[in-house]
Amino acid sequence: MTTSSVRIPGYVAATWDIDPVHSDVSFSVRHMMVSKVRGRFTNFSGEIVTGEDISDSSVNATIAADSIDTGNEQRDNHIRSTDFFDADNHPQWTFRSTGARANGDDVVLHGDLTIKGVTKPVTLALEANGFGPDAYGGYRAGFSASTTIDRNDFGVDIKMPMDGGGVVVSDKVQITLEIEAVRRQA
Repeated sequence: MTTSSVRIPGYVAATWDIDPVHSDVSFSVRHMMVSKVRGRFTNFSGEIVTGEDISDSSVNATIAADSIDTGNEQRDNHIRSTDFFDADNHPQWTFRSTGARANGDDVVLHGDLTIKGVTKPVTLALEANGFGPDAYGGYRAGFSASTTIDRNDFGVDIKMPMDGGGVVVSDKVQITLEIEAVRRQA
C-alpha cells in the first residue's frame, strides 16, 4: 500500500532521530484493583525511517530501564530492583520494528520488544500526527502510538496477591508513546 492511500499531510520519506525533549514514553498499570499508576521513562532514543511506501518504514529504539519515573522514589527503586525490571542486569530495553502497514488513515507497526532479555512480538497502533518545518530550519514529524502488553511475557512476573483477592499490580500494562522526531540532514 502506498503512502498516498494513508493520507498523511506533509509526509516525507526520510530518516529521523527521536527528540527526547519533546517526546514521552509512558505507561499505566492497575494498582490494588482500584486505580491506575502512571509512569514514564526519561532516558530513551531512537531512529525512525519513513519509507516512500509505509511498508518500507522502520523504527529502532532503546529505553534505559533505570530511567523510570512514577513520581515516587521508593516505588521507582523497587521497580528497578530484581523484583521487577532488574535494571542492573538488564539496563536497556529495545524495540525493533519488523513491519508496517496502512490501516485506514493510521498505521499498524509490528516489532520485537525486548525487556529483561526477553524478546516478544508486539503490535502498535500508530498515528502519524504530522510533518512540517520547525523554527530552526529543520523538519519534524510527530507520531502517537499505543499497545498493551502482559508483563509476565517479559519476565516481570512478581506476584503480589492481596488478602481479599486480586493483586497489587495487574499483569496488563498499557504503553503510550508521543514521539516528535527531527529529520536528519543529508
